[in-house]
Amino acid sequence: MSLERLDLSSPVARLGFGLAAVGRPGYINLGRDRDLPSPRTVEALRERTHELLDAAYAAGVRYADAARSYGLAEEFLAGWLDSRDVPDMVVGSKWGYTYTAGWRVDADVHETKDHGLAVYERQLAETRELLGARLDLYQIHSLTGESPALADTALHRRLAELAATGVTVGFSSSGPRQADAIDAALRIEVDGVPLFRSVQATWNLLEPSAGRALAAARAAGCAVIVKEAMANGRLAERSPELEVLAEVAAETGAPQDAVALAAVLQQSWSGIVLSGAATTAQLATNLAAAGLHLTDDQLLRLAVLAEPAEDYWKHRSTLPWS
Repeated sequence: MSLERLDLSSPVARLGFGLAAVGRPGYINLGRDRDLPSPRTVEALRERTHELLDAAYAAGVRYADAARSYGLAEEFLAGWLDSRDVPDMVVGSKWGYTYTAGWRVDADVHETKDHGLAVYERQLAETRELLGARLDLYQIHSLTGESPALADTALHRRLAELAATGVTVGFSSSGPRQADAIDAALRIEVDGVPLFRSVQATWNLLEPSAGRALAAARAAGCAVIVKEAMANGRLAERSPELEVLAEVAAETGAPQDAVALAAVLQQSWSGIVLSGAATTAQLATNLAAAGLHLTDDQLLRLAVLAEPAEDYWKHRSTLPWS
């Protein structure tokens, strides 16, 4: 199966559910002390993940996004898929990072990055063991301009072989030079055929620098998935720096998170926008974005929130795992 089977005709279906915040006890999203069950046992987070997936599916969400490094996210997702009648749920995952925290919040290292062919082979086998034929999209996790995956022709051929089985092959990007990495990746071909058909990138009101490259990706026929649309929770916070966001929220009668997500949904190149909700209440307000239309004036006012990309990613690097 492939990402192409996703039906985006419903506005809610353009919102996906990302498991980064609930597949492991530690992550960098703000507010985890109040959002997650205590203690954060495997069973507690499995139950929370299934609760969120049930709510998302009932609301019309049809894309779930996991990764090998999201703790037990793939296992939680696989268990949910096996126990529910959800044949139209589209599933994506990512390889390239290995989870190393051992279910601890205070681990010195939570994940290690390696985009080599051996890691791809190992992690694809691990993903297949859990998700089997339900895997629709497999992505290189956090591709940057320095990644050896950009020049590894042996890896490219193996990824092309996966694509030939019907799985969509894509990549996610991160860092202040996302646009450069996206441009470079989209130039890769195997036997004259573009390798990547999906791009997942960070774009939000604070960090919109990848917009030009994402527009080019969409024009080239790639699916575009937006991650970290809430800036790891920063856009849900009440602060003087976000006064214009609070003002637009008051004008629309919608919560800040819905406004922030609606701004992403209204980008011309935008495809799927991920909710990283950790509670069903957060999920409900996130999904309200599907029914919200911002005016051109409101979008223009919100654009002033943009930070220099280097500053944004420097700040993100300081967020604690909690």
